[in-house]
Amino acid sequence: MDIPEEKDPDTVVTTINEHMPLVHSSPCPPAVEFQHVYFSYGSKPILRDLNLSISQGSVTALVGPSGAGKSTILQLIERFYVPSSGNINVLGNDITTCDRDDLRSHIAYVEQDSPALSGSLRENLLLGSTYRSDDECRQVLESVNLSHLLDRSDKGLDMQVGENGIMLSGGERQRLAIARALLSTAKIILLNEATANLDADNEQLVTQLLEQAEDRTFIIVTHQLTTVRNAEMIYVLSNGHVIGEGKHDHLLKTVPLYYMLAKNSSLRRP
Repeated sequence: MDIPEEKDPDTVVTTINEHMPLVHSSPCPPAVEFQHVYFSYGSKPILRDLNLSISQGSVTALVGPSGAGKSTILQLIERFYVPSSGNINVLGNDITTCDRDDLRSHIAYVEQDSPALSGSLRENLLLGSTYRSDDECRQVLESVNLSHLLDRSDKGLDMQVGENGIMLSGGERQRLAIARALLSTAKIILLNEATANLDADNEQLVTQLLEQAEDRTFIIVTHQLTTVRNAEMIYVLSNGHVIGEGKHDHLLKTVPLYYMLAKNSSLRRP
């Protein structure tokens, strides 16, 4: 509580237009765009002249070895850090001129070890969201293969998940976090190793779910290439640079690092 709140500079005047059309068309700006971005943690350079363009309504993956800058990109999108130089645009807006809370209202984030809070299943689903009906809650639970939770107790959505979600397995907590993001109004969903704790069947289920959600933009950081082999765009990062971009099959043939990552994931074949 003693840590000061983040403050926007006096230059902030922009709010993001939440009614901006999220469709693929030439007048439609990218969901996220990095233009010649440099960033360092102290004296340690992380990103060097990084350029990315992520289309609205797409599934885009960021892959590469540890320390390549993947998670840093997600943190910059949410304005937890400010780039040393370069521009970052979200939905056509320079994020340094946007209200920070308004910017984050358009973004949902799911991490590798997503926590569940003491309370009911419904309260965990609606955390950070506006009103959603019970039917919407049930539908999103079914979409991530969690409808069985409703049968564990006669309380249904009012079932208690326990302190730190102790009544749920690690994979169930992870899928609950994904369901929460899908239930939110956020149009940009950041997934940071969000399928790492899922078994193969549930990973495939979540992958198919992302591919079908055309009204959302998914940006996925992962070492599990099975999750992103069908992504519309994959950026391969190394030492803060993009060293390759394209789809899975193309990268297998043109980027040795990607081939090695795929080999380690047993994904050499298309």
